[in-house]
Amino acid sequence: MNVLIVEDEKLVADNLQSLLYKIDNTINVVEKIGTIRDTINRLQNIEVDLIFLDIHLSDGLCFKIFEKIEVLTPVIFITAYDQYAVKAFKLNSVDYILKPVDIEKLKHSINKYKRLFKTKKHEEFNFASLIESIENSQHKYKKRFVTSVGNKIKVFDVDDIAYFYIFEKNVFLKTKDDINSALDYSLNELETLLSPEKFLRINRKYIISISSIKSMYRIAKSRIKIELTPGVQEDIYISHKRSNEFKNWLNN
Repeated sequence: MNVLIVEDEKLVADNLQSLLYKIDNTINVVEKIGTIRDTINRLQNIEVDLIFLDIHLSDGLCFKIFEKIEVLTPVIFITAYDQYAVKAFKLNSVDYILKPVDIEKLKHSINKYKRLFKTKKHEEFNFASLIESIENSQHKYKKRFVTSVGNKIKVFDVDDIAYFYIFEKNVFLKTKDDINSALDYSLNELETLLSPEKFLRINRKYIISISSIKSMYRIAKSRIKIELTPGVQEDIYISHKRSNEFKNWLNN
C-alpha cells in the first residue's frame, strides 16, 4: 500500500511514518509533503492508495487542494482541532484523527481503510450517517478554567484570558486584568481545548488570544516580534514554522 503524508511539522510526519511501519510493514510512504502547493503538484504526477492529510498546513487550510484538483484517493485527516470534522468527512475521508496521534487510533483508521476500500469502490460508500454523528457530538471548546491554590478555588472565563504560557516547566494563564494562575494542562492539551478562532500557539512557550496582541514588528521575512498586553519580561517571537499560520489566523 502506497501512502502519501501531507504534514508541515517534520517531527509529526516522521512519527506518523514510524507508526505506520510498526502497524503494517507492507506500507510504503512514497513521500512526505508540507504545503498545499507541493501537494497539488505531486498528486498530478503520482498515484497513491491513501493520503494522510493535516488540515492546517503552512500555506493555509488543506481544503484548497480539493478546490484546485479532483482527488479520488481516500484521505485520513489529521489535525489538532476538530472544528473541521464535518467538512473533512464530506470529502474523500476514511477517518479523522486528532493529534497527538497514537498507534491505537492509527491502527483503527488503517483497518477501517482496508475494510472499506479493499472490498468496494469509494464512491459506493455514503458517509451521511457518519457526518450526522459527528455533528451531533461536535466538540465544545472550553468556556472557563477552574484553578485552586490551597483551599481557594478560582474560576476564569476564557474570554477574560489574554494568554497561556510556560514558566519554569509549569503552565499558567494570564488574564486581561494581569492575574496569573497555574493550570494542570500542558500547552499541547490546551491547543485542543481552545477555540482556534480566538487562540493560537505561536511558539513552544505561548498560546495567545488575538485580543492580547498590543503590537507587531517584522524582524525578517518570516520572523515576527510581538508585544502582548498585559506585558511580559521577555521578547516574544512567532516561531518560523508557525509564521504562515499566524498570518492566516490574523486574516481569519
